[in-house]
Amino acid sequence: MTDVYSIIEKARKTGKIEKGTNEVTKSIERGTAKFVFYASDVEPKEIVQHIPLLCKEKNIPCKEVDSKHKLGIAAGIPVAASSVAIINPGDAEKELLSLK
Repeated sequence: MTDVYSIIEKARKTGKIEKGTNEVTKSIERGTAKFVFYASDVEPKEIVQHIPLLCKEKNIPCKEVDSKHKLGIAAGIPVAASSVAIINPGDAEKELLSLK
């Protein structure tokens, strides 16, 4: 399986991503998110628990990843990221399709 973190990193470098639950939530609501990732180790869980439901409602693929720390690194920020939305996958398009 392709590493989701490297897909996010590739999308960040060649396309466009949104990071952080507020931005991610907005991108889902606007329908601009192509794929959403959220971390399973976010505390409290309430921070991200609406994301899979919202994605399902909007028919946007969504995947849980194991580490908010690794998600932050992949998103190119110095802190942990609870969630990341890929807006434009750029060169990561093929890898993203393989995740669905």
